[in-house]
Amino acid sequence: MSLQPEIITSVEQLGYRVTVGDVASQAGLELNLAQRGLLALAADAGGHLQVADSGDIVYLFPPNFRTILRNKYWKIRLKEIWEKVWRVIFYLIRISFGVILIASIILMMITIAMIIISVNSSREGNNDSRGSREGSVGGLRLFFLPNFSDLFWIFYPNYDYNRYQDQPVQNNQKKAQKSELDFLEAIFSFLFGDGNPNYDLEERRWQEIGAVIRNNSGAVIAQQIAPYLDNITQYNQENEDYILPALSKFNGYPEVSPQGEIIYYFPELQVTVQNQTKRSVGSYLKENLYRFTHASSGQIMLAIGLGSLNFILALVLGSLLKEPEVVNQIGGLVVFVDSIYGILLTYAIAFLATPLIRYFWIQYKNNKIESRNLQRQAKAEIIEEPSQNLQQKMAYANKFAAKKVITEDDITYSTEKDILQQEIESSDKIDQEWQKRLESN
Repeated sequence: MSLQPEIITSVEQLGYRVTVGDVASQAGLELNLAQRGLLALAADAGGHLQVADSGDIVYLFPPNFRTILRNKYWKIRLKEIWEKVWRVIFYLIRISFGVILIASIILMMITIAMIIISVNSSREGNNDSRGSREGSVGGLRLFFLPNFSDLFWIFYPNYDYNRYQDQPVQNNQKKAQKSELDFLEAIFSFLFGDGNPNYDLEERRWQEIGAVIRNNSGAVIAQQIAPYLDNITQYNQENEDYILPALSKFNGYPEVSPQGEIIYYFPELQVTVQNQTKRSVGSYLKENLYRFTHASSGQIMLAIGLGSLNFILALVLGSLLKEPEVVNQIGGLVVFVDSIYGILLTYAIAFLATPLIRYFWIQYKNNKIESRNLQRQAKAEIIEEPSQNLQQKMAYANKFAAKKVITEDDITYSTEKDILQQEIESSDKIDQEWQKRLESN
């Protein structure tokens, strides 16, 4: 069985001594999956099993078990290496869009300058050609050529912040928003955003449900779980069928009260090796809204400005390339740019169209997210101000609430010690208990 990263992380977070219920509630995994994963991890990482006198099993792992796994499996080592390589590759992908934008602008500026100079020089006589070229170059520099000292700052991380941080700021003005992205990364963020903010929604859902069950000592009513679920409809709300996935995942059992109300308890989540305090958990599962970009306002304005300049240059260049005689006469770079002009124009249009389309798509997605959040929040408010009926159900659930903390004194057998040694220790432990009873009598 392949090792589950969630189980490895949970074991480390819980202090290397865990029960199945500890890991299942911490990682939000099914109990059967958590149990199989812990057995596989214990076998591969030199873990030990401890059996309490109640029959409950505790898994004990050495603090360096991750190093043991890394040395044992080449797949894990390759995965860690690939993750480092992929971070570099993805960074290069992110900055490539900014590099292409700047290269496109410079390439079109140079091409436009070459075409205009060539046209003007061909129209003027030999005596006036030099003055004409100087005037043309001066005009082009005035209108087209960028300030290359500013281009240096574009490649510097936190471009807008560092560029202007020494300028005085009036008391009635807000300082520019500081971005953690350098400008080239901000271009990618402006175009494509920063990914799905709820990529781990299902993982968070079951972690929070597990925490709610643990915080209530393993016994809850369906309405306490409802704010974390999305499968609730008008058809299953009354009969509480929506809680079935939670029962299946954490091995829960229904119990009917004398009044005919149903509560649910989870025996395996009531067993732990640590007397933990209640975990902090939101009153409902809250989805994060999409952000248009993490780039700062200054970086956004600069990206729009460069994108607009790129688009205008593409239109100007297109009008100049309509004369094939001029293009063939100049040759070289101009012929090359003419051959890729379609790509340059497409990139210029896409650079401005992509974020515009994405803006409206984000508004649509965020409206859906806010609607789901409001529905979950409404279910949470039912629990925050429970009716008399719900109070009775929760009171009945408390009768099944329990917490069993397994200490070292409860362990009767462990695979980390020799059987004969454990029998001797067990015998000595029994003798000591009898001695204490005799002395007390």
